[in-house]
Amino acid sequence: MAKNKEVKELLDAGVHFGHLTRKWNPNMAPYIYMERNGIHIINLYKTAAKLDEANEALKKIAASGRKILFVATKKQAKDIVAEKAKNANMPYITERWPGGMLTNFVTIRKAVKKMSIIDRMKQDGTFMTLSKKERLAVDRTRAKLEKNLGSISDMSRLPGALFVVDITREHIAVKEAQKLNIPIFAMVDTNSDPRFIDYVIPSNDDASKSIEKIIFSVTDAINEGLAERKSGKENEAADAARAATPPASDASSADTPVEAKTKKVPRKRAGLVAIPVAKEEEE
Repeated sequence: MAKNKEVKELLDAGVHFGHLTRKWNPNMAPYIYMERNGIHIINLYKTAAKLDEANEALKKIAASGRKILFVATKKQAKDIVAEKAKNANMPYITERWPGGMLTNFVTIRKAVKKMSIIDRMKQDGTFMTLSKKERLAVDRTRAKLEKNLGSISDMSRLPGALFVVDITREHIAVKEAQKLNIPIFAMVDTNSDPRFIDYVIPSNDDASKSIEKIIFSVTDAINEGLAERKSGKENEAADAARAATPPASDASSADTPVEAKTKKVPRKRAGLVAIPVAKEEEE
């Protein structure tokens, strides 16, 4: 019943609409249900199963503390991905993919650090010592860096996974992730090759409603993973606090041997005195 409800929601969002039959990729054949009016129709039962599988894997990655980088530079996906990824506190690329973003990550990090250097200059007053022309140039550089790399400023290391909308358009990002063995999750339409994707979600990657439906489901799973990680940390902290605090019974138990010893002394002495008295009576 739950599966039928999920398929109905995917149907309402238009996730089942593929590309024209003449533009199809034969490797997508297992995910195609039928052809209608020259358009391939995606099998939504397979989409629902693949989406559940991807969500479970993304949940585990998020719970482990690693980042998931979202990539979507097409117009109809930009705003949706930026909003949902930001809500999940995950990095994203919605402008042009910077070449070497993953394979040359050290250089990209230097560019990101340049933004923080400029911000520091503005705070400590160094910026105002520059000429007007130099200040304009620095401001332009800062704005350009913010536009292209501002969304990944918190990503201090390579991501644990890549989520891509339209792998044909983002083929450079896919190749870089493949080279570094980074797991790839992707919305794959009927005109794309799914063979190089670790977690294929067969779906319409052009319609904004379809993209929103898939991204909402994915980020919801990521938020669940983050919530699990947070609760796990809180439980660990509580356990550590309990372990550091000594039990209340320790103080009383420490005094017990001393008390017992003081009580036994008079009894022992009384016994020693009673023995000679008994011997005198017998004589």
